[in-house]
Amino acid sequence: MKKSKIEIEVTLDDEQVPTEIRWKADDSQAAGFKAVKSIFLSLYDEESEETMKLDLWTKEFRVDEMDKFIFQTLRTMADSYYKATNNGDLANHMVQFTKFFGTETGLLRPENSEDDQKQP
Repeated sequence: MKKSKIEIEVTLDDEQVPTEIRWKADDSQAAGFKAVKSIFLSLYDEESEETMKLDLWTKEFRVDEMDKFIFQTLRTMADSYYKATNNGDLANHMVQFTKFFGTETGLLRPENSEDDQKQP
């Protein structure tokens, strides 16, 4: 059985606000830590049947970057949900909300929102 380790380093300022987030993984092609501006980590606890989460972003993370990050995360969640459950109807509803979010934030143009995102 193979094991792989993922490490996350967070540097905080005096007010406990992240100034730097870096990560690395044993299986990554990149050598050493890689800097990122934001991380969302969700872990499902089998015993408590609750999701534990870690949501961090640096001071330099701009609103337009957060919009793009959330948009891409929502789209990925829809794909993951479909792969795990094969529930196309609900996954498509998630995709539709993602399209709405993308249009509202200006990431997608209303006339192209259907073409820009393929449904599961």
